[in-house]
Amino acid sequence: MPKGYWVSAYRTITDPEKLAAYNKLAPSAVKAGGGRILARGGRVVAHDAGIAERTVLIEFDSFEQAIAARESAAYQEALVALSDGVERDFRIVEGID
Repeated sequence: MPKGYWVSAYRTITDPEKLAAYNKLAPSAVKAGGGRILARGGRVVAHDAGIAERTVLIEFDSFEQAIAARESAAYQEALVALSDGVERDFRIVEGID
């Protein structure tokens, strides 16, 4: 069964306090959903139209698990805390195998 991945590329961070509130809630929601944080806020080298702001990569055992974790009540609470504090490109991607 192919794994699922959350890929977040932050374009701008307009409210660091909202991001901090999100960061207090999101990791436990991810873990409860079966996710493993592979990369979060480390060094980035952007190419083409990429933006070298914060990037996050989270792995789940399946694509369906990744979707369910995004829809969970715990993660929705984290999103409320984040609200308009950032502009990001968030995707759920199915792995190859």
